[in-house]
Amino acid sequence: MAEITAAMVKELREKSGAGMMDCKKALNETGGDIEAAIDWLRKNGLAAAAKKSGRAATEGLVGVALADGKGAMVEVNAETDFVARNEQFQSFVQSVAEIALKTGDDLDALKAADFPGTGRTVEDELTQLIATIGENMSIRRGVSISGNTVVSYIHNQSTPGLGKIGVLVALDDGGNGEIGKQVAMHIAATNPQSLSVDDLDPAAVERERSVLIEQAKASGKTEEIAQKMVEGRLRKYYEEVVLLEQTFVIDGESRVKKAVEEAGAKVASYERFGLGEGLEKKEDDFAAEVAKMAG
Repeated sequence: MAEITAAMVKELREKSGAGMMDCKKALNETGGDIEAAIDWLRKNGLAAAAKKSGRAATEGLVGVALADGKGAMVEVNAETDFVARNEQFQSFVQSVAEIALKTGDDLDALKAADFPGTGRTVEDELTQLIATIGENMSIRRGVSISGNTVVSYIHNQSTPGLGKIGVLVALDDGGNGEIGKQVAMHIAATNPQSLSVDDLDPAAVERERSVLIEQAKASGKTEEIAQKMVEGRLRKYYEEVVLLEQTFVIDGESRVKKAVEEAGAKVASYERFGLGEGLEKKEDDFAAEVAKMAG
């Protein structure tokens, strides 16, 4: 059996909100598997549903660029928010986003591409920037999408096309930029897991169903009623995580699917980047830092 460390218990507590002893027991029951332990806690009524997509971790910027029928988005990380406000850094991120229009989802191709006006590759230009600013940076990811109409939205925008959360939406079958922009704003706010029910990860659906079945059984209901409870809760689950099934935040009433259809459009695809999501943020002791600076 895997050794259950204090760090594992701490991580499970932060993800589940359950007590320390319950977390330790859950890890023992599941052989140290964090995700399985979350399910164990949920099945035993000891934790709320785990919906966190990962804590925001590092600083930097998300950048977007658009061309006819195409959009690209990149995330470039830095150590501090101070660098994210640096004009050189901002210019670099915007240029990388524009280069990603050509290289698409291939991160290696993006790093190897020529950086305009320098005679260097994107990766070499990043190395040069690190040496100039004096802080570590990295190009974490890049993506591109295409459609009849592609729109972008940046939340917490620092300068045009740059910010903390970026969204690209591709529309087919007509529609216009206005409905696309509204859908992009909705995605920034709700962070859906998939475009449609059919696009959901089957393993994620089965995992949710398993938890719901155990909860229904624990309620003491008959098998027939328990099954109905599960199906009803699954529909609720879809309404929480599937873009087209969610309540449109723009009007607070319609389903996204209906709002898009009424605008004569169809969402073909989307991408959302939240700065630093899924990365571990360094925890600084500010008092100790000040004391160190004071000598």
